[in-house]
Amino acid sequence: MAENGLASRLYNGEAGLNIVGRRKLWFGVAGVLVLIAILSFSIRGFSLGIEFAGGNSFQVPASVGTLDDAEREVNSALASENTGVEVATAQKVGGTGGDSYELRTPQLTVEQANSVKAQIAEDLGINADQISGNQVSEAWGSQVTERAVLGLVIFIALVMVYLILRFEWRMAVAAVASLITNLILTAGIYSLVGFEVTPSTIIGFLTILGFALYDVVVVFDKVQENTRGITANNNQTYGEASNLAVNQSLMRSLNTSVVALLPVGGLLFIGAGLLGAGTLKDLGLVLFVGMAVAFLTSILVATPLLALLKNYDPRIQAHNKRVLTRRGAVARGEVVGKGVASPAAQADATDEPVDQDAAALAGAAPKVGARPAGKRPTGARGGRPGGGGNRPGGAKRR
Repeated sequence: MAENGLASRLYNGEAGLNIVGRRKLWFGVAGVLVLIAILSFSIRGFSLGIEFAGGNSFQVPASVGTLDDAEREVNSALASENTGVEVATAQKVGGTGGDSYELRTPQLTVEQANSVKAQIAEDLGINADQISGNQVSEAWGSQVTERAVLGLVIFIALVMVYLILRFEWRMAVAAVASLITNLILTAGIYSLVGFEVTPSTIIGFLTILGFALYDVVVVFDKVQENTRGITANNNQTYGEASNLAVNQSLMRSLNTSVVALLPVGGLLFIGAGLLGAGTLKDLGLVLFVGMAVAFLTSILVATPLLALLKNYDPRIQAHNKRVLTRRGAVARGEVVGKGVASPAAQADATDEPVDQDAAALAGAAPKVGARPAGKRPTGARGGRPGGGGNRPGGAKRR
């Protein structure tokens, strides 16, 4: 029984999941999620890190106690100096001089930063030179953002050129649309949940583009293999061949995604969660979220969109209609190519599910003036005499 399980059928491409045929559902869900993400960008915005929003950071040795102890003392020093701000983020970081705690605050003046640093040293009972303080201007974050956007535009342009040369322009459009959807949804999750955006997050965003592109190319390569010379036969529509390719490559995409998510999950949950390596959290989080979303968009968005675009090709439209016309004729028991199109053949050849019951009833309806189906009568009145030949009664030859 295990051989007939879903995993086995997925691996052999025999699951028969109707992914391309239900593209309206996937497009609707993706559209709603993208709309929610855009609304979140506009209303809620992003939780920007110190590199983008600007601010100050203080690093104290981990020997002073726990991270909570350090955060409490820094907040006390900020309050005593009447700065009106509190610690925004606190994390444990490693370095050549040993572990330390990095505590970030909103923007302070130079006088306030020096006073807070002295007060922290006094409260913790350590020398002031053991505390390092840095001030970051938001202009630096703006430069990082501009470079990241420029890198994104160059990447998408190179991807378009590669996919057009490797496949065709419709596949390039579908792949880029899937990549953009992946970015918007991942950024939307960051905005809704309130994850902090840091330079590591930007690096992670650019990294998941490569993974998402790889997943799309794997599926499109199988689609190209299944649809090569498809117009030479009348067995499958383009959408059905594409759906078969998705089923055949689904298990491979799933295995690739799981194998990629396992080390990223270890980086995120073990490195950042258990070991307290806060610098790994930003990179691991965006990779984990982005790779999971990339798997879904490459399957549910890229290939269905490709099938939709191909159905506007006159050659594919004519081919799809021939396939559906042939099926309608076969369903009615007519000679292929001589019958009138059934309801399935009269469809717009977009591979949308048709009413199978209506098609079956239409195929079973007799033509006007046709003899009702039934057994041919035998005997002298209804058919050929039972004796064989043209001789009545099958008389013996003299």
